[in-house]
Amino acid sequence: MANIDRADWHYGGNYPAGLPPENGGTHIGMYLAWIVLRNLGSKELVQHAGDTYRWVLNREVTGRDLLITKLDEKFFDELLSPEGQAFTHSYYESNGYANDYDRVLCGDLPSLYHVENTWENFDKLAPVLDERLAAWRALQERPIDPL
Repeated sequence: MANIDRADWHYGGNYPAGLPPENGGTHIGMYLAWIVLRNLGSKELVQHAGDTYRWVLNREVTGRDLLITKLDEKFFDELLSPEGQAFTHSYYESNGYANDYDRVLCGDLPSLYHVENTWENFDKLAPVLDERLAAWRALQERPIDPL
């Protein structure tokens, strides 16, 4: 089981004073909620999440709530479908996600940890993630031109 991201990697060290530690998982949770809502999760994610999976689908709780309460603050590859893993490796792990998150949500905020954990913010970010996934899928389907 390989970790992709963990909240505790964020709220140590230079983490902004005065913010609750769970803010270190907001960006992870938004991505996780998108994974749930786009059906890119694995059976393991559904099992780990229990009822919380449905609650995220219904927007009764956030992805950060799922991350913290059911996943021990850890986002790992076994939570993703094969396609979800491949896309996440290409996009999230290459800092593409962090760059888009910063561009779309951070604005004049002091750090990415100051972004509010809201569905409204998720709704600003999700179309960008959808575009990135569509572009990635198009590249996967394109035949390689012979030399």
